[in-house]
Amino acid sequence: MSIWRSRVPEEGSDSPALFRCLGERILTQGEPLLAYDVVTAGLTIWPKDTRLRQLQGLALARSGATERAKAILEDLRLETQPAEETLGMLGRTYKDLAATAATAQQRREFLKSGAKIYGEAYRTTGGYWSGINAATMSLLIGESDRAQEIAGKVREQCLKKVADPRGDSYWEFAALGEASLVCRDLIQAGEWYARAAEKSSGRYGDLHSSRRNARLILKHWNEDPSWIDTYLRVPCVLVFVGHMIDRPDRSEPRFPEELASAVGAQIQQTLDKMEPGFAFSSAACGSDILFLEAMLDRDAEVSIVLPYNEKEFVRDSVEFVPHSDWRARFDRVLARAARVVTASNQRLEIGGVSYDFCNELILGLATIRARQLDTQLIPVAVWNGMPGDGPGGAASVVQNWQQLGYKPEIVYLSKPKGRAPARLKTRAATAQSASSETEFRSRIVAILFADAVGFSKLSEAQVPHFVQHFLGAIADLTKTFSKSIIAKNTWGDGLYFVFSDVPAAGTFALQLADLVSKTKWE
Repeated sequence: MSIWRSRVPEEGSDSPALFRCLGERILTQGEPLLAYDVVTAGLTIWPKDTRLRQLQGLALARSGATERAKAILEDLRLETQPAEETLGMLGRTYKDLAATAATAQQRREFLKSGAKIYGEAYRTTGGYWSGINAATMSLLIGESDRAQEIAGKVREQCLKKVADPRGDSYWEFAALGEASLVCRDLIQAGEWYARAAEKSSGRYGDLHSSRRNARLILKHWNEDPSWIDTYLRVPCVLVFVGHMIDRPDRSEPRFPEELASAVGAQIQQTLDKMEPGFAFSSAACGSDILFLEAMLDRDAEVSIVLPYNEKEFVRDSVEFVPHSDWRARFDRVLARAARVVTASNQRLEIGGVSYDFCNELILGLATIRARQLDTQLIPVAVWNGMPGDGPGGAASVVQNWQQLGYKPEIVYLSKPKGRAPARLKTRAATAQSASSETEFRSRIVAILFADAVGFSKLSEAQVPHFVQHFLGAIADLTKTFSKSIIAKNTWGDGLYFVFSDVPAAGTFALQLADLVSKTKWE
């Protein structure tokens, strides 16, 4: 990932090989969105490259954009003699559609289509990868005899391949495990999956695919789907918040510098219990940097989010402790991080909204990563158990996590014996208290802008019809969102809406797109 982010834009433009290699590697690590960016950049130079188009389809499929992935792969299937990879990836899209089908009949039809495509790939190429998927899909549509016949053939193929100890044999061992599951032999399946796990270091995208198929088979046999987690484990994702080191002018001590070593040791002990592999945090002096250092020492994938530009952040949240090495430690964790995201180039001077938004972004990114990997998301906090100084602080974030149903792991700072953590105020009350000294209260909202393509080409006679039917239909749509819309306006064909929350804005945007695409405007 760091290779891609640090590259010179023109680098690799003389061959698609760099884009193919990076796309494959990033997909293997379980980063489909970044892989999509890589292969799409390559396709701007080589738009007909088959491998890049395959990888683009796979990246979209793993990102959840199933219909777009299917369209790309169907085009590839029609253009050339389809390769096993093309047919296999296309079969995967039908498997994805089956998982989200609205009815049992739709699910079965999608599974049948997937089985047909995987079966075609196996007949034409004889590859064990398409073969094991054909076996699994056949099982899921009730064709057990055919499924087990194919699984037996795949088993013989893979046994021959793993007899040669050279090279990468993850997929062969995983296919042997899956073939055993198709034949309902969980003991042998476990042995093969255990051997696959030995070859799986850092291959989180591949692990996700193997675990997914295993769970489908286990559900079919009415076995516990979590059985596979014993063998193919993806480490959990941690999202973190914690107190900074006290500022020199802080009136009531909370996290004095002399506690840093002890807190660091407590963080290490907490991580030992969870064995995490991924971390999302900001990087203020104190808890954040202690957590990041501990995760980096475990060779975890670390993502850092800064609330605003690095120069101001360092001044506000890192360098204020006299005679300390927090700045050097900050530089080291940023240099070793897999990615550093800046939420906004500018700092909002009013209230704590910059930090509040940063923490919501951290949680959102961590949630996406956990879903990509199909693993657990665990919030962790270093907190003194008391109400905080306002929005964006540890107390505010812990309270938000709890409202969302999470049970965070807490490393308490000098928790008084026999005292429970203080009851937290609601986020709204905390924000109101923090901003009581100002006339303007900042808040996080969602803003939607849109305009109508081709409006400038309308004649004067057509404009009244546009206002009546197009803008009128949108006005009707806004009525169902009246409680969420804070402000709205139009300028000609331009639309401007402010929503109180992101989910409402997203739902409105989707319904607006459906309205425009499905209405017959003639």
